Amino acid sequence: MTTHRGMFLRSSRDIEWVKRRGRRLSTNWFNLLACRRDDPATQVGIIVGRRFGVAVRRNQAKRIFRELVRHCHDDLLPGHLVLVFPKRDALIQPYAELKRIWEASLLRCHLLRPRSD
Repeated sequence: MTTHRGMFLRSSRDIEWVKRRGRRLSTNWFNLLACRRDDPATQVGIIVGRRFGVAVRRNQAKRIFRELVRHCHDDLLPGHLVLVFPKRDALIQPYAELKRIWEASLLRCHLLRPRSD
């Protein structure tokens, strides 16, 4: 497994910038905000607020979405900032279904290279 330094968006300044300028896509299991930037590296932030539920559930959601990001990070188009806001129902979905919706959403937002299977 390759490590990706800087794969995840952690700067509160950048997170607020995406919240103000990003294009939104909503699904039943998460909301996605994305915008372009000059830096060639694409970074993804996972935002799970206290309204989501207890810490165990919030951490579980973050782990699931970090794995989704790691799985497709090499296929993300460069030059974007992405925020994902998991919804509670994401925790009860099978991982394969979440992965399918995640990849379809990234394609729809023009953030993912199309796969040539």
